[in-house]
Amino acid sequence: MRKSEAAAGRCRTISTVQRMQGGKYKIEILWYIGRCEIRRFGQLRRQIGEITESSLTKQLGELEADGFLHRHDFCELPLNVEYSLTGLGESFLSVLDCIREWGDANLPAEARADGAEKTQRQP
Repeated sequence: MRKSEAAAGRCRTISTVQRMQGGKYKIEILWYIGRCEIRRFGQLRRQIGEITESSLTKQLGELEADGFLHRHDFCELPLNVEYSLTGLGESFLSVLDCIREWGDANLPAEARADGAEKTQRQP
């Protein structure tokens, strides 16, 4: 079945956002930086738990390249880097709030409890 040009155009925005946020942990990374004020690589890695260093590095780099994050290197040894949201990242927080509200209203309690425990484990 062929899609018409109009049908393909209707979903282009969603497709682009999905590509930008398509990493396994990107939404969670944005949430922790924006809502939990977790700013450092090690803090993010501990908070997410099962993410590897290489995966976290890759997803942080992609979020920075897409304009959602700013990386501030303090040029110190040992390496001291902090991440913060850009204006684009800040504007995406309202989307994350909607996702969380939907999840709170529609996901089973045990699924929500697991997420709440993760958020409360902040260092």
